[in-house]
Amino acid sequence: MSVTDRLSIQLYTLRSLEDLDVILDTVADAGYRYVETIGSHLDKAAEVRSKLDARGLKASSSHVSMAALREKPDQIVEACKTLGFTNLYMPAVPPEERDMAADGWRSLGRDLGQIAERFQAQGIRLGYHNHHWELKPKDGAKTALELIFEAAGTSPLAWQVDVAWLARGDADPKEWINRYRSKVTAAHVKDIAPAGQNEDQDGWADVGSGVLNWRDLWRVCREAGAEWMVVEHDKPSDPARTARASFDFLRTIED
Repeated sequence: MSVTDRLSIQLYTLRSLEDLDVILDTVADAGYRYVETIGSHLDKAAEVRSKLDARGLKASSSHVSMAALREKPDQIVEACKTLGFTNLYMPAVPPEERDMAADGWRSLGRDLGQIAERFQAQGIRLGYHNHHWELKPKDGAKTALELIFEAAGTSPLAWQVDVAWLARGDADPKEWINRYRSKVTAAHVKDIAPAGQNEDQDGWADVGSGVLNWRDLWRVCREAGAEWMVVEHDKPSDPARTARASFDFLRTIED
């Protein structure tokens, strides 16, 4: 199995291109064979599947909001089946909830765990995707991310580890990945620009051009069980260049 068999790209990275046909043409031209969709794509799954098929692309996974998981779980499951993937991730709580107290994070963890149980019965693995705000202590030294996983208990709730956001939160990505390695099913692969650079891109960088040692981090993620390695850039100035440059760097990362 080659790197390209497990390499995907989060389509949020190319959202500024606006038109889905243009976005999919761009990622296919860059060399990708898999994409990670966003929640709105699940609302028109059959149409998106047709567009993917026409370009020889497949969906590796998707993000979906907590609101959608609560309000229309059956539709979400059907959309996953239509698009042909089994890995689904809740990417973030709304901005107004990101500073909530410990009880709020515990409640979120319980809800996600219960939904993960129901989705597992339908063949879908539900996971959580982190940012840096979940690394703030909420209950003594316990962070929000710890409270989520603790409250989810023995449920099958998985983790899509966003390595760069862990680093942005002043955490050691390797330590967290190894601690929760049994939950890791995917990783977001993005990079952080050197201090003072790419400020128009919120300090992010194309993978391989930043400060993170992705050759080492790739290995750590894969050894922890990440099935999919998903390229992302939160605010690229040139999405096509970012997609292409990141792919070109990563395609030989296991050589």
